[in-house]
Amino acid sequence: MPARRVTVAVALAALASLLAVGVARADGPAISTPGTPTVVVNEPHRLTLSWAPSAWVEPGTEQPINYEVQVPLGSYTYRFLGSTTDTTITLTDLAPGTTYRIAVAARALGGYSDTSPATTVRTASGRATVSYLNLDWSPTNNQIQHLLKVTNTGTAPLDLSTVRLRYHLRFEGGNTSLVPNCDWAALDCQRIRQTVQFFVPPGGPAVLSTPAPPNPPPGTAVPGWVELTFTDGTLAPGQSTGPIQLRHHRHSWSDIDERDDPSWLAATGQWTENGRITLDVDGVREFGDTYS
Repeated sequence: MPARRVTVAVALAALASLLAVGVARADGPAISTPGTPTVVVNEPHRLTLSWAPSAWVEPGTEQPINYEVQVPLGSYTYRFLGSTTDTTITLTDLAPGTTYRIAVAARALGGYSDTSPATTVRTASGRATVSYLNLDWSPTNNQIQHLLKVTNTGTAPLDLSTVRLRYHLRFEGGNTSLVPNCDWAALDCQRIRQTVQFFVPPGGPAVLSTPAPPNPPPGTAVPGWVELTFTDGTLAPGQSTGPIQLRHHRHSWSDIDERDDPSWLAATGQWTENGRITLDVDGVREFGDTYS
């Protein structure tokens, strides 16, 4: 059977899958563990994987085996990428230029397997990447400070007016106050626009930080981002914007805990490609995935 194109989704727990396929043998999984996935094709927006098949531990009770492709996130928690009855799959919704840990588990009516060892793969670069340098060695002071840099990794000129970056964070304590600043940029801060957005629990639409939005319940951690766009400019293949120095603080200058922000990486003094900062070109994801 040919591999199926799949839609990326987040699965919060493996328990739901186990309940759906029945009860395993009391002394262990009824299906052997599938092989570690290997990369067959790695192109921008297209990743094909294959693995050695599973088998029923006790022959004679076989039911068709279905394979679930996952990104392990923690104990009994994973992100679901897709499923197939074949031992190969093509994923088309992963972000280019981004590192993923991918594993496979077998499921069937009346049994399941352990999850395979994970393969770490960096997807092929798309039209652009984001480099990041954390300037703040204290993640719990009253400012967020870092440098960003966009590089054209495609084969054609990149129109910066079509580029959208999002630095993802969580507003702890329900305090969504944040003032974005551009302190300096090689291409001039006047050509950069920043917007703070967040989602009011239990998942309402994103709203702008100014004018003042509705207040979320006290103590609630609110997901959101600082969105960065450009008024104009073009990057030739291989060219970058140069450093963009950003600094954000609350109106009250109270402390901010960055450690639970999806896009935050501990300061190292070195530039790194930060796959937790997302970049879209013409509305198409070209880099970064907060659930990678």
